[in-house]
Amino acid sequence: MPLYDEIEIEDMRYDPETKVYSYPCPCGDRFKVSLEDLWDGEDIADCQSCTLYIEIIYDEEDLQPLPEDDDDDNSDDDEKKEIEQSENVDGDDNEKNIINKQAEIITGKDDGEVAVNEALDKLSITSQ
Repeated sequence: MPLYDEIEIEDMRYDPETKVYSYPCPCGDRFKVSLEDLWDGEDIADCQSCTLYIEIIYDEEDLQPLPEDDDDDNSDDDEKKEIEQSENVDGDDNEKNIINKQAEIITGKDDGEVAVNEALDKLSITSQ
């Protein structure tokens, strides 16, 4: 990849929603690099539309702060692990446990049959 230029971080645009820094590319697209990559020491932004890339000049104090990990993300991972663990149970209990865990994730309730019924209501599943 050919180096197009060295760009100061202050000259780049930051999007707080996507947590991405960008800079216009001569091809009409934009060079992009994520905030997380910059915090990890990656100082190269590439363009998805062409072969050019830029080197970003910055100090860590110039960067936006990394957001804290939300507990929701961790709880989703925990729930997925619980579902995977329930898959190790044999026979009909296995399927029932998987359905109950999925219903608990959807409804936030830990009562098997009630959670399944509420999950079905939320998903608006109807029989034909």
